[in-house]
Amino acid sequence: MDMHAETSSRNVVVIGGSHGAVEVLRTLLGELPHDFQAAILVVIHSGPSSPGYLASILDRYSTLPVAYALEGESVQPGRVYLAPADKHMEIVAPGQIHLSDGPKVRHSRPAADRLFETAAEVFGDRVVSLILSGGDSDGTDGANAVIAAGGLSMVQEPQDALVPSMPINVIQRDHPRAVLNKADMGSVLIKAVSGLLL
Repeated sequence: MDMHAETSSRNVVVIGGSHGAVEVLRTLLGELPHDFQAAILVVIHSGPSSPGYLASILDRYSTLPVAYALEGESVQPGRVYLAPADKHMEIVAPGQIHLSDGPKVRHSRPAADRLFETAAEVFGDRVVSLILSGGDSDGTDGANAVIAAGGLSMVQEPQDALVPSMPINVIQRDHPRAVLNKADMGSVLIKAVSGLLL
């Protein structure tokens, strides 16, 4: 499927989180249909020596295949791409993954901001962003970039988050389209990708 085709109004989902996000992500990925028509790209903060088990853990729960992203890989719908430890995951035209050793952003590499900003540059209004639980302000600039490009910004309800700082920062600055409890994320994301949430 051409990621730039007109068949789906929004077909790129970018997700960022830190402490407390993995449990939410595990639930969310288990609720999506097998024929989910969007690519999902995920940044979860991890240290440079992270053992790299997250993909296999999430893959056990996900209806979609989950794997660590590879340099130069084309972004395809119906797949979940995770940023490897100590690498920024960025999107370059026409829709490929670039893994960068660039400087940390808000003390993080990988950083949600880099993924969100580059996805917005390449895919514009096709992007849906989602910020989950986490303890800093990473993702705030990225969510703003998604909104500026005509995309859709969503965050986890801070009271529903184990660590609410990341969602709170986006809410205070960027006025996301939806503030979601964990239980509602799957259904709302399906609506967003189906064009039912404008």
